[in-house]
Amino acid sequence: MASRRDDVSGNFVQTALLFDLDGTLVDTDALHLIAFQNVLAAHGIKLTKAQYVETIMGSSNAMIGAAFLPHLSPADRDAILATKEAAFRDMLGELKPVAGVMALLDYADAQGVKCAVVTNAPRANAKVVLDALGLAARLPIQIIGGELARPKPDPLPYLTGLALTGADAAHSLAFEDSLSGLRAAVGAGLTVVGLTTTLDETTLTRAGATIAAADFTDPRIRELIRQKMIYTRSSAR
Repeated sequence: MASRRDDVSGNFVQTALLFDLDGTLVDTDALHLIAFQNVLAAHGIKLTKAQYVETIMGSSNAMIGAAFLPHLSPADRDAILATKEAAFRDMLGELKPVAGVMALLDYADAQGVKCAVVTNAPRANAKVVLDALGLAARLPIQIIGGELARPKPDPLPYLTGLALTGADAAHSLAFEDSLSGLRAAVGAGLTVVGLTTTLDETTLTRAGATIAAADFTDPRIRELIRQKMIYTRSSAR
């Protein structure tokens, strides 16, 4: 099982898998880009894909509003970005999880590994997307960065995920696709698997990912999980 006894102290250590949502469990970045382009165009801003990747992907709406709409009040920014999120939800059709997600969750369940979602997406988005994927019941622990004092790239969302799962950072994994998310997960002391849904392997590993994978069928992922579940005397020191 995933709880491993610390031979030195007699304590037990829990392993957890902490998943980002957009671009990680499901490839929705193309839809987000279109929704952002449409809403920002109405304010005279032409958003490029490069700008989306660099400034928006993985960021909270508060940070996005400050970056692109600094001349507006926080309330006006919130209203505009709420329109964007509603447009994104309206564009959602049939969604499929990134390949291998279901099998990996089955494996985690069998091993007693706890799982959670850690995202900067608004809760309304997270609910719609997880429901559409059929993952809401399987991932009931959902940490929403915008509901915390500090969203990603601050480590707080991942530290919160560790606290809610009762897991140890040194024996847990995070799955991320954005530079913002990678900074948050690495800052929380987690080993990170980067998903190459948008960024390439070199970019992800340079930002701190231990490995970069196209999807969850990559056999290196389960090997990493097995390594995390092994708690030896030397690692307990």
